[in-house]
Amino acid sequence: MTTSAVPEIAPRVPLRVVPRDGGADLSAAETAAADFLTALGIPLDSESLRDTPRRMAAAYAELFAPRAFDLTTFPNDEGYDELVLARSIPVQSVCEHHLLPFVGVAHVGYLPGERILGLSKLARVVELFARRPQVQERLTRQVADWLQTHLSPRGVGVVVQAEHLCMSLRGVRAAGATTLTSALHGSVRDDPATRAEFLALTTSTLRA
Repeated sequence: MTTSAVPEIAPRVPLRVVPRDGGADLSAAETAAADFLTALGIPLDSESLRDTPRRMAAAYAELFAPRAFDLTTFPNDEGYDELVLARSIPVQSVCEHHLLPFVGVAHVGYLPGERILGLSKLARVVELFARRPQVQERLTRQVADWLQTHLSPRGVGVVVQAEHLCMSLRGVRAAGATTLTSALHGSVRDDPATRAEFLALTTSTLRA
């Protein structure tokens, strides 16, 4: 009696996600920061401020540098067909209009198709689009679109809530005010029950 050999299935190679490198020139940024502060009438000759232009340049370079990561996915062998939701993912970005930070949380969920995603990658995708000059509306849409394209789920939902320091520290000075944005795809958008479930799970966190 002969037995058939079980065919070996080659492991799926993760997609390596490497953020676009703008080639930061820290020396030029430091010089520009010194000129900027001097133009605002801030003297840089004290011990406390002498190194501020270098620190300022390094800080913004860090804020604009998301980390590379592997998009690790796995077969959805159990046929899981309910929402997968990661809540309260930290969001740290910079408003492209005033170059002041906006900070908050993102709630990212999807309905699995043939593959499921390593949970930490949801936070990585948020960071990928947050670590650049941004507006919250675009950030929310980019995270949802990227997951829909690269994961091919049956649906995606993203909700972002953030406080914008350009609104809290200047202008209207509305400290504590937050902005809420959402982006939905597939069944999360089109199926009323799934849409209601996703929004209920995310808005309950926002109220907490």
